[in-house]
Amino acid sequence: MQKEEAQKRIEALKKEINYHRYLYHALDRQEISDAALDSLKHELAKLEESFPEFLTSDSPSMRVAGKPLAKFKKVKHDVRMISLNDAFSEEELGEWETRITKLATSYPASAEASAGRQLPVTSLGYFAEAKGDGFAISLIYENGVLKTAATRGDGMTGEDVTENIKTIEAVPLRLPEDIVTVAKKQKEIHEILEAYPRVKKAVAISPKRFEVRGEVYMSKKAFAEVNRGQNKKGAVEFANPRNVAAGSVRQLNPKISASRKLDFLGWDVVTALGQETHEEEHLIMKVFGFPTIPLARFCKTLDDVIAFWKEVGRRREGLPFLIDGVVVQVNSSEVFEKLGVVGKAPRGAIAFKFPAEEATSVVESISVQVGRTGVLTPVATLKPVRIAGVTVTHATLHNMDEIKRLDVRIGDTVVVERAGDVIPAITGVLKRMRPKNAREFHMPKSCPICGFPVRQQATSYPGATAHGLARLPAISSKLSVGYYCTNRNCAAVQRERLRHLVSKKAFDIDGLGPKIIDALLDNGLIKDAADLFTLKQEDVEQVERFAEKSAANLVVAIAEKRSIDLARFIFGLGIHHVGEETAIDLAAHFGTLEKIAEASLDELAGIRDIGGVVAKSIYEWFREKKNQELLKKFERVGVRLKSYKLQATSHKLQGLTFVLTGELGAMSRDAAKARIRELGGDVSESVSKKTDYVVVGENPGSKFEKAKKLGVKIVDEKEFMKMIK
Repeated sequence: MQKEEAQKRIEALKKEINYHRYLYHALDRQEISDAALDSLKHELAKLEESFPEFLTSDSPSMRVAGKPLAKFKKVKHDVRMISLNDAFSEEELGEWETRITKLATSYPASAEASAGRQLPVTSLGYFAEAKGDGFAISLIYENGVLKTAATRGDGMTGEDVTENIKTIEAVPLRLPEDIVTVAKKQKEIHEILEAYPRVKKAVAISPKRFEVRGEVYMSKKAFAEVNRGQNKKGAVEFANPRNVAAGSVRQLNPKISASRKLDFLGWDVVTALGQETHEEEHLIMKVFGFPTIPLARFCKTLDDVIAFWKEVGRRREGLPFLIDGVVVQVNSSEVFEKLGVVGKAPRGAIAFKFPAEEATSVVESISVQVGRTGVLTPVATLKPVRIAGVTVTHATLHNMDEIKRLDVRIGDTVVVERAGDVIPAITGVLKRMRPKNAREFHMPKSCPICGFPVRQQATSYPGATAHGLARLPAISSKLSVGYYCTNRNCAAVQRERLRHLVSKKAFDIDGLGPKIIDALLDNGLIKDAADLFTLKQEDVEQVERFAEKSAANLVVAIAEKRSIDLARFIFGLGIHHVGEETAIDLAAHFGTLEKIAEASLDELAGIRDIGGVVAKSIYEWFREKKNQELLKKFERVGVRLKSYKLQATSHKLQGLTFVLTGELGAMSRDAAKARIRELGGDVSESVSKKTDYVVVGENPGSKFEKAKKLGVKIVDEKEFMKMIK
């Protein structure tokens, strides 16, 4: 190939590759396959190798061509790179608005300055965007070509990491030369330019120097790949994607940066091109080919901001990258500039963070709770702390093994975790903060409720997630030493069993909460669950705070639940290891209570998701005389069980197993499970390699992490709703 021909071919290849990069990163669109694009890049690299005189710094082949550096050069920022203050509640966000509104109304608007009129409060609109959890970078283009990429540093001076940033495909090496031509070919860009005249005018300018700022991040998928590589090498896994992104940007060898598969999202245009709002800056970046956060919106009021924040929170886990909140900025560039900067943060913007799932607190005491199976569970009383939007005063310590592993003592400062509907748990101890008078906890030798001796017994934890243990990585064994009250008639056990039986997923008796159960027991009106169905209005009227009408309402509510689904009844019995899904599996398999009671160990163990430990627990429960008498008593008082029949209306999800985690917005978890079964699917409480889909809602628990580790398909609520439509 002749030189002239090679030069033309190189220019054509560069133009085509940049066009497809623009489509993919700016418009989230592909016209050719990855393999075809790789072929174009390969051809370009070969031609540049043969004709090095045509190799330029903005060539797509230069993304991984940088040589290792001896050190990073310092770069002074033209405009200071600032950070943001945080708001952790709607109240704090409201206080921020009050502060900036007072300031904004004291500044005259530029167009009205001569008349001395003040800026009206109604002009304070906001631009809100999901806050990527990455590493801030400044990109400077000279004559349309990427010249310098610099870190934030101290805000005034950063480090030159240009060669590393060039390895990121999402970062344009050259800005588009002819936006008008691009707009003609791409409807989305054309519509932006027609709808926003100032954006159209801004992108028509060819500034000699153009600066964009944004976030370098690592996707969840890329992070998982990097850690798989670490495991293969026997190296320590990285803690989180943000740390890897930051470390990768500051590698002296660009090839290491390239191997990490980093990405980029733009969030600010520093160069003045006539833009008047932050929203316009986002559109300018998009038109110029910079990817921007897809979750961004103009919000007229703070109520709109809060609604957007909640929406982003619901969609958070389904995103391919981590976010930790929403950035809220006064949309008007003029007002934003006039509000100024305090310390290192602008007054006109704030990071509205999602509620933290982890916080620190102090252990004030440790007590034990006696559960419905007689097990004693240590519970820490904490100095009140706000976690995930809830004030937490107690946290489970699970068992003595966990207390010893963590070395928790009364008086310790501890790390407390709360994820979704998971019971708060202590996950770490800050031992350097341990006071001299910190005291060790010892399990009592006698039951704190009935005084009977406490015995130790090895306990199995099938499906440990139900106990909150699976998310504690140091617990590798499924066996733990448990402490039990030896009194089967312990008042605490009876109370917990009764509370469980009337809970929402069992009999679900309206108005019969824990306090009413306690009052009925304390007044000697009931001894077991079946006695509830013998109560009369005059009996209930004896209980303090019950009047004639409220007593009558309770008796009616109990009577209405004399007929109950078999699965709910089994769950309500409180058989050890039998949760909601296991109860449904038993009901679906056997159809009647009599068949479950007569089933052999082998029959029980052969049911999906029921192993040997659970089967033994079920088998022994039905053969205990006391339990047999309780079942007969239920029959005598008129409790009737509805034979279980799976009402499948479709086979759309036939053969598929789902696990749900986190809070769903469109429907309750129970409604979602029912819908899955209606469509022929199965629901499981634990994630395994046999799981087909894990449905992730807001604030998911450990099941989400396990699904990622096992490579199980994860879908967000939006995808799930499409599946069950």
